[in-house]
Order: sequence, then C-alpha cells, then structure tokens
Amino acid sequence: MDQAAAPAFTDEISDDLIARGYSRRSFGRVAALLGGGIAAAQAAPGLAQVPTAAPGAIRLDSNECWTGPFPAGVDAAMRIVSQGNRYEPAGDYFRLLETFSRIEGVPIERITAWPGSSDPFLRSAVTFASPTRGIVTADPTFEPIWAAGAWLGAKVSKVPLTADYRHDVRAMLTADPNAGLYYVCSPNNPTGTLTPVEDIAWLAENKAKDAVLLVDEAYIHFADAPSAIRLAATRDDVIVMRTFSKLFAMAGMRLGMTVAGKGLHDRMMRYDGMLVTSMLPMTAVACGTASLPLANEIATRRTQMAAVRDDTVAHLTRRGLKVLPGSRANMLMVEWKDRTPAQMVAAFQQQGIQIGRSWTAYPKMSRITVGSTEEMAKFRLALDRILMG
Repeated sequence: MDQAAAPAFTDEISDDLIARGYSRRSFGRVAALLGGGIAAAQAAPGLAQVPTAAPGAIRLDSNECWTGPFPAGVDAAMRIVSQGNRYEPAGDYFRLLETFSRIEGVPIERITAWPGSSDPFLRSAVTFASPTRGIVTADPTFEPIWAAGAWLGAKVSKVPLTADYRHDVRAMLTADPNAGLYYVCSPNNPTGTLTPVEDIAWLAENKAKDAVLLVDEAYIHFADAPSAIRLAATRDDVIVMRTFSKLFAMAGMRLGMTVAGKGLHDRMMRYDGMLVTSMLPMTAVACGTASLPLANEIATRRTQMAAVRDDTVAHLTRRGLKVLPGSRANMLMVEWKDRTPAQMVAAFQQQGIQIGRSWTAYPKMSRITVGSTEEMAKFRLALDRILMG
C-alpha cells in the first residue's frame, strides 16, 4: 500500500507513530495490518491462519476443539438469533464482561472483548512495538507476531525455549533489553508446554518499565494451571489475552478477551475509536456468556482431552517415535525419524487425515491436534499403516 492509500490518521495518532519511529510512508502498512488487509496478507502470509479443509477429512491440523460449543452456549446463541435485527438486544456486552469479571476475579474496567483474538494480538504489535522498539518471543511459538514485526519494520528477537520447553525469560530480556513488546504464549503453541507464572512475573518486573508484556493464554483452560491474569489485573504494563476458539469450541464464532489497564486498552483502540470492540457478533457474546460459568463441563472436556492425548502419546512412543514432553494443551509435537513432516502430511492426507505442519525450530517434527476419542483412534490406525508401508 503506498502513501496515497494511507488512512487519514488524526494528528495525535500520526504524531505518536512518528515519535515511535514510523514514517508516514509506513502508515498504510499499519492500517493494512489492523484491518486484516490484502496488502498485509500478501506481504506476510504467516498472518493468514485459517486452514483449508479437505471435504470429509479428520482435521488434526489447527488446534480446533473436536466438538461444538457447550449445549448451553448453543442454546443462548440460538435464542439471540431471533433478535438479530438489534446491534445489542439488551445489555449483552456488559453481561459478558460482568460474567468474566466474576469468574476470573478481575475488575470489570480492565476487561475488553474482541471479535476473536487475532485483532488484539496484531494490534499489540502496532501499539507497543515499532521500528525503534522491537518484539521478543520464544522460538518456536505462535508465529504471526513475527510476520507482524517484519511487516512493521520492527526488530524481532526469537529466543529458544529452555531444555524443559519453557520460555527462557531471562534470555528474552537479554536478547533485547530495549524491546517495546515481549510475547509469552503459555501453554505455548506449538509445544503445549507451560511457562510458570513466576517466570512471567519476573519478566514483567525486570523489563523496561515502558515495555509491555503480552501473555497469550489461548489454551489455559486445557491446562488447569495457574494463570498470569492477576498480573494484568494489578499492573499497567501487562496484557493477558484469552480466546473462546479452543476449549470453548467457538473458533468460527470469533470471540476473544483481553485483561489490561485502561491506559493500555485506550492506546490499542485509538486507531479506530473502539469500532472493532463495539461491533461484536451477538451470537458469540451470548454463547460465551453462557459458557464461562460451566465449571463442571469445562473440567469434563479438559479431562477427556488429556486422556486421549495421553493414549496417543503412549501409542506414538510404542512405535519408537519421539514426542516432545510436557504438553498441557490439545496438541503434540512428533518427530518422524526417517520421514520429513511434508512426507507425513501427504501420507496422512491419503488416509483422510489432516495433520499440522513443522516449525523452523523443530524441522523434523509435526504438530498434531488432539481430536476426539474416535478421531485419534483413526489417527493411530493410519499411523500404523503408514509406518508399515
């Protein structure tokens, strides 16, 4: 996008971008990233995460939940469809925030809902990183933040995980003490491994005071582990991001949440005057509000996934394959010995199964999403046929 196509940012926004090292020629890139524009997707294809589904295939490639939303959430969404003529039928947005606040124990004024988590994820890169203040992440991790940094001209520092697959927070700080944004994904994608909250708190305390720490907890409900959300509830330099796309099985409905100080949220939303956050799909809002309190159902779904994951790990191990240890989420990293990940993707496709890809840090491994009991049984049978072929 050239300068002529750049948006008419206010003087305040333009001055801020320029002060942080952006040029006026880069304003169009900022707008394209925030709007999910074609220009950004073409220049940074890693931003496009929506997979192509083969008809009838078992889908173990995108960390989607193997089943639909909880029945109570589906009922709530269906009831509100009849009121689809209203932007917000009756205080539904506030009820979502109120429910999240009560369950998580965080002040309601620190909670913002979004149409999915991709927007606040990329918006954080625009808002807190820049050509003069870089981004620091683990390697491997959820990659679009790398593409966003490259698109914006921000330095991206990638730090290997520790020997037990945690984020190495001390090495992350050393990699770029002047970074504007530190990104921690816990449980991490693609490894499924946790970074202790104590390590995350250490990074929050020791980074530059004006830097921001973004903690992505997309898979935290699968882990049943301590959350960093208390940091975001008490500090003004930490954002915790959640999504309903994983355990809550609402990937196609698009609903996400962030917890942060009002000042951080205001900075993130100034580019569009809260337009994105005020235009949520009410079906998703209703479904999310009804699903959040379902503690027993959440625990049952988590337990079911863990049992299937453990059975799959045991089967892979018996077949002499290396499985990266410690996953607490609905994914596994598997090394295929004498075959490449690309070869295994093709082999599983012939069996009607879609598996995930590899990461540059682990080029011999593929990510496998944990599906239903029946799906993973078919995965194991397909694996045996491939290995014997």
